[in-house]
Amino acid sequence: MSESIHSEQYEEEDERPELSHLASWSVSSHKYGFGVDNLRDGNDNTFWQSEGPQPHLIDLSFPKRVHISAISVHMSHPRDDSYTPSKLSIRAGTGLHDLQEVRHMEFNKPDGWISIILRPMEINENDQEKEGPPIPCHHLRIIILSNHLNGKDTHVRGLKVFGSKM
Repeated sequence: MSESIHSEQYEEEDERPELSHLASWSVSSHKYGFGVDNLRDGNDNTFWQSEGPQPHLIDLSFPKRVHISAISVHMSHPRDDSYTPSKLSIRAGTGLHDLQEVRHMEFNKPDGWISIILRPMEINENDQEKEGPPIPCHHLRIIILSNHLNGKDTHVRGLKVFGSKM
């Protein structure tokens, strides 16, 4: 991992506490001036830019187990074109050795914050879908598998990780 940051911010969205500030962050690569800190600065005009071959990785390592229910990723196809992710794999585990995919996502020209529920969906007795239990983990990895128009490097403008609803 080429760059790390530990953020001291706290935000709440939809009654879910943001857990991002608890993690040490790292990315697989970055272009000078477009590092991992741009993922957490709250500015939609800045972005992390990878540099090198795919896949591109964003890793969050938590010092103790957390329970994750969702993430939000900010992407902007109108501004970033071929740098915009089109396929993501989200994996969680106790460490790098046992990561399991919890969600695979495909996007068509996303623009703005995209919320991704990581909790498994369950069907209740009335055949209605509801969120299951949160995902316990020490390590979360977001893998950018491909970009729009087969772009090589990627832009991600923001990332938030959320725990369970209070």
